[in-house]
Amino acid sequence: MALVAGIAVLALAGCAGKEKKPRIAYEERPVELLYATGADRLDRGLWNQAVQYFGEVERQHPYSEWSRRSILMTAYAHYQGNDYAEAIGDAERFISLYPGNPAAAYAHYLKAICYFEQIVDVGRDQAATGQALNSLREIVQRFPRTEYAADARLKIDMVNDQLGGKEMTIGRYYLRQGDTLAAIGRFKTVIDRYQTTSHAPEALYRLVEAYLTLGLAEEAKRNGAVLGYNYPGDAWYGDAYKLLTDKGLRPAVEPTGQRRGIMSRLPFVRDKSKTVKPPEAQDAPSATTEATPVAEPAQAKPAPRKRKGLLSRIPFLGGSDK
Repeated sequence: MALVAGIAVLALAGCAGKEKKPRIAYEERPVELLYATGADRLDRGLWNQAVQYFGEVERQHPYSEWSRRSILMTAYAHYQGNDYAEAIGDAERFISLYPGNPAAAYAHYLKAICYFEQIVDVGRDQAATGQALNSLREIVQRFPRTEYAADARLKIDMVNDQLGGKEMTIGRYYLRQGDTLAAIGRFKTVIDRYQTTSHAPEALYRLVEAYLTLGLAEEAKRNGAVLGYNYPGDAWYGDAYKLLTDKGLRPAVEPTGQRRGIMSRLPFVRDKSKTVKPPEAQDAPSATTEATPVAEPAQAKPAPRKRKGLLSRIPFLGGSDK
């Protein structure tokens, strides 16, 4: 009997330890008031409250234009709150329901940005990096003349640099372990796939180093020549020039400097302020709509503010859905 009582106490304690997100009480309200209140909470950085009010728009007025708009506003609120899985789900739901709507381009974009912001250090799994690259490329291909595509192109360069960095990390590891052939494969991948990234000079230097280790002087000299022709002022060429000269393989191009490319020193930054803002809506309801005030959710805690002036900037979403 005492054991049963103990289990019951633990169960109650476990339930008490789980904090549930406060929800607003159901009460039928005008759609404009619900939407405007959600937009106001979004402007104030109260992401969870914004999600709840936009959810109420969908629940109470499922066939209105405001309901359709609320899907993307919910996605944006989840994104701002760093709840990427929910934001991606919201964006995919919008794309599935309204693939031909003009705002579908923004849904694709927001989904890609969610993947992009989940990219981790090159020393860890890069699954999100591949998803981000595919999604960003889709933006460029499907919406090439939009501001979303312009931002996507910049981020594609950053993603490629990240993937090139992953190959370099693995290649250096192989070199340290004495597996020179495996290292060469990784460095050649950087040259073949990511030659426009900040990692190309080092990859060429590492090829020179690896081929000299294997006694393949001509291959080392050839990669040194490519490095000197393309990056004569890079410090990696200075290092390669010294290696080759010490082996009696003096390159034709003299190093012109000893500087590292600044891009190789820049951290991978996730900055929400750089994300394209949702386009402005037409005829958005005012936050001062005259109607019965909406009750605040009990015990709601405001999240840190990230940006002001986001009131109703998702498009009105009229037009064809197919």
